[in-house]
Amino acid sequence: MLKATNITKSYGSLQVLKGVDLQVGKGEIVSIVGKSGAGKSTLLHILGTLDRPDGGQLLVDGQDVFKLREKQLAAFRNQHIGFVFQFHHLLPEFTALENVCIPGYIHKSDVVTTQQRAKELLDYLGLQSRMDHKPSQLSGGEQQRVAVARALVNSPAIVFADEPTGNLDSTNSQELHKLLFQLRDDFGQSFIIVTHNEELAKLSDRRLEMVDGVL
Repeated sequence: MLKATNITKSYGSLQVLKGVDLQVGKGEIVSIVGKSGAGKSTLLHILGTLDRPDGGQLLVDGQDVFKLREKQLAAFRNQHIGFVFQFHHLLPEFTALENVCIPGYIHKSDVVTTQQRAKELLDYLGLQSRMDHKPSQLSGGEQQRVAVARALVNSPAIVFADEPTGNLDSTNSQELHKLLFQLRDDFGQSFIIVTHNEELAKLSDRRLEMVDGVL
């Protein structure tokens, strides 16, 4: 599903990633842990194609992604990759349903089909009565579940999560843990999670520690 080989990245004279190798299979949940500044988020952004490495190769769903031009890469990202962040990045002027639909609209999918998929996901996530609510009317846990639905609306092959429980209380964190594994079992997506939450990391199929830019 994903294969990264010798990924390097520097910012000026600071080398953040020093030749990272990683392989993730279909339906696998991999957690990446490590101290602040170890390079975890930098790696996640490169694996998610939000940033380009200085060197190395990244294959996602069989595609050598950094051989794509920017527009091609953006289209590939929209179709094959989902993201869940610590801060939900929901658009405040739109309802939960509209926020979930946005990636489908960007992909120029059929509007009715996109809306139906979004409704099914929100229903699956227990938000059937909250679809018409705006983010300010939702709890933190509900906002995070809307963000998860948005990540899944285009049925991506892999989902990247950057500290997904970092802004949640312990109860909502535990619910999100269960949800990620349920999603994997029900929909077959792979997940790569950057987290400080050891409980989530230990429950993952693999727990990898990043130290000084290497795994």
